[in-house]
Amino acid sequence: MGGQEDKGVKFLITIFQDENGMFIAECPSIPGCVSQGQTEAEAEKNIHEAIKECLEVRVEKGMPLIVPTPA
Repeated sequence: MGGQEDKGVKFLITIFQDENGMFIAECPSIPGCVSQGQTEAEAEKNIHEAIKECLEVRVEKGMPLIVPTPA
């Protein structure tokens, strides 16, 4: 598990390639949670870190952790 405990929480992410060739990753259930990478794998790695950081900020500010997204 790469040294990290799996807490069982899963988030849907989307990854697309922009016009400049960068891969953009977003987590639709966390508003503003976006990252990028030069490869799809790098974007996926970066969005996992961004999700963690976004959730920490939302907890500090007393905001809801996620918003409902259509299934």
